[in-house]
Amino acid sequence: MYIRYCVIIPTYNNSGTVADVVERALKVCPDVIVVNDGSTDNTSAVLCGLDVITLSHEHNMGKGEALKTGLYYAGDNGFTHAITIDSDGQHFPEDIPAMIQASKEHPDRLIVGCRNLTSENMPRKSTFANRFSNFWFRLQTAQKLADTQSGFRIYPLEALHGMRLVTSKYEAELEMLVFAAWNGVTVQGVPVRVWYAPDGERVSHFRPFQDFFRITVLNTFLCFGALLYALPAALIRRIKGNRHG
Repeated sequence: MYIRYCVIIPTYNNSGTVADVVERALKVCPDVIVVNDGSTDNTSAVLCGLDVITLSHEHNMGKGEALKTGLYYAGDNGFTHAITIDSDGQHFPEDIPAMIQASKEHPDRLIVGCRNLTSENMPRKSTFANRFSNFWFRLQTAQKLADTQSGFRIYPLEALHGMRLVTSKYEAELEMLVFAAWNGVTVQGVPVRVWYAPDGERVSHFRPFQDFFRITVLNTFLCFGALLYALPAALIRRIKGNRHG
């Protein structure tokens, strides 16, 4: 089976960390795509000195839109799988080979780099939001995943073909997981490391109240979708599979 990987790095005002993430990613994958989501700091200048493909939004559109820009570009340019990693430095690009190994063993699966949510430096607000999201993901898809909020993933692009998202910001990553699962894609977790800068040095665009509210609204929508579409569709697939078996 022909497989070609690229790395997609969405970034917004992370000029202090994006170069390091890019350079480390290039050591394990030669094809790196950075989506500059309307940064207002000197991110553009930093990216000019890097050997990467840069896609830019004129103004900030949200992480979901940045990911879609990168994923569409990857699909249109011959890549079969896209590795997504955040630009804030919390993920270790050195963990990409382990994720690629899992992807090569099961190329039709969506691979998620699962962080240790009990680590000492894990922000409490992120831990709560993640566990909340993990619970609803399992209820909506009948699949268990230890870290539904991780942006460190490998998407099989064929599985995303035709997918239409209703969100555009932080919560879009959860939506992509659920929609992929509804379309019969198995979501598989792979343990990865995580690093969080000390308080005062950490650059985070997660807004506890606004983003948690958006995730709650999305989960409500997805629960209705699971009852009205996903569960009946899964039942039909199982029945057809039994007939052909």
